[in-house]
Amino acid sequence: MNNLQIWASLIGRIFLSTVFIKSGIGKIFGGTGTQQYMESSGVPGWLLIPTIIVLLVGGISVLVGYKGRYGALLLVGFLIPATLIFHNVFTDPSQEIAFMKNLGLMGGLLMVTAFGPGSISFDARNVSTFSD
Repeated sequence: MNNLQIWASLIGRIFLSTVFIKSGIGKIFGGTGTQQYMESSGVPGWLLIPTIIVLLVGGISVLVGYKGRYGALLLVGFLIPATLIFHNVFTDPSQEIAFMKNLGLMGGLLMVTAFGPGSISFDARNVSTFSD
């Protein structure tokens, strides 16, 4: 693994995970509004707590690269129904953009799933790859 791959993988994970961690924290502090939005879309409000857990656990897993592939898959599993339920009105340009953004996030997460979190991660087995 060359230096570009080592650092791009780390920086990519930081950027990718920030979306989910910030969203999870935002839902903690804006729970009532989020719960109402969920319920207005036909999603039971009690799913807010599992949603927060998935966003934070998956986001932190991808960020630090600990069980990074599983964390990425967890987030893809969350994004598929969330995207289909909450961003399906293509006559609204902001919803279309949110839909496409989520597709991009899923693409990045699938890259983490396929190639792993990289050598600067807790999942890295060989510490000597840091010096490549």
